[in-house]
Amino acid sequence: MTLQNGQPQTDAAPSADIPPGMQRMKEYTVDELLKEMNRVPLFMTSLDQTDGEGGENVELEALRALAHEGTRAEIAQNFREQGTELVRLEKRYPEARDYYTKALQALDAPPREPDPEQGPQIVEIDEEAEAEKERSIREACLVNRALCNLEMKNYGSCNRDCAAALKMNPKNVKAWYRAASACLALDKVDESIDACESGMRFEPQNSALRTLLTKGQQRKVHLAELERVRVERETKKRAELAAVQRALKTRSIPTRTTDRPPEMPEASITLEDSLDPASLLSFPVMLLYPAHAQTDFIKQFWENESISEHLSYILPVPWDTEHEYTLNSVDCYMETIEGGLIKAGKKLALLKLLSSGKLEIQDGLVRINVVPQAKATEWIGEFKARRAKP
Repeated sequence: MTLQNGQPQTDAAPSADIPPGMQRMKEYTVDELLKEMNRVPLFMTSLDQTDGEGGENVELEALRALAHEGTRAEIAQNFREQGTELVRLEKRYPEARDYYTKALQALDAPPREPDPEQGPQIVEIDEEAEAEKERSIREACLVNRALCNLEMKNYGSCNRDCAAALKMNPKNVKAWYRAASACLALDKVDESIDACESGMRFEPQNSALRTLLTKGQQRKVHLAELERVRVERETKKRAELAAVQRALKTRSIPTRTTDRPPEMPEASITLEDSLDPASLLSFPVMLLYPAHAQTDFIKQFWENESISEHLSYILPVPWDTEHEYTLNSVDCYMETIEGGLIKAGKKLALLKLLSSGKLEIQDGLVRINVVPQAKATEWIGEFKARRAKP
């Protein structure tokens, strides 16, 4: 030892005192040290660590064993407290629900048999007090598990837990509130209102129940208004359909519905005045160009309009490179009820054609074939040949 500035000076800095069991830690890397710490329950981040090949984590297994020691009430209470901590501190509802389920399973388990290795044990238990403790824990776990299910949107399970708790204690306001919340989420408004009112019989000034009751009542009014509008809309739609049917019958226009009607969500036979059968009728019309496999669709073709009035703005069509389709160079054909063809006068009003007794409207759609005159004979022959095939 030497002196420097009047103070003793050692040749080396003093080493920190490290317990013998920790000396080997000095040789670990950071990753190895973290892995070792994870075997200690206090620092644990996963539950699958062991103490080596084929070994067990002794400290963890000891804690697990403690969780299952004691009376059913003590074991259940331990699980209940773990679930409550997960809810209160971290909002980890799935894991908390599992702990509440374990608590309930512990309460339903048969009494534990004494360990013969420990010899006879005399334990005095107040059975009545123990039963009351179990009942209290069961009720709390059911209500708390209901909360977890409510937060996880498992509304059916929430209601079942609340029902079980309320069977034990009809005055449990938390159970009434959570049941009412689950019912409201499912739009079971009457049940939600009933649950709120049932809970308020025991706590009339409970602010949470009063707020939820107001929401339920407002939702009921809203749903009633939606139902009123729906019924009114459907009633009007039925009346409009009935008016169209009367208009078609009055005009002697046959109709037929097949098994596979075309999808026309925005096109249908309509009246100018939707409820007056005497007003003008409008038809959706499909113009077919069978010689070129093309089509055009007319959403509103009024009964007093002629085919030529529409062809005048449709023709010529952009795909007609041979200039075969002009108002004066095409003829129009419509299928008859018997499956044949009639030549439709281009200048006739649509109503005159449809009420001739030879045609019918299929699936609410009028079909008109537009054929170049130069190809009409060939196309009619092909049409007849197709019809003649069995």
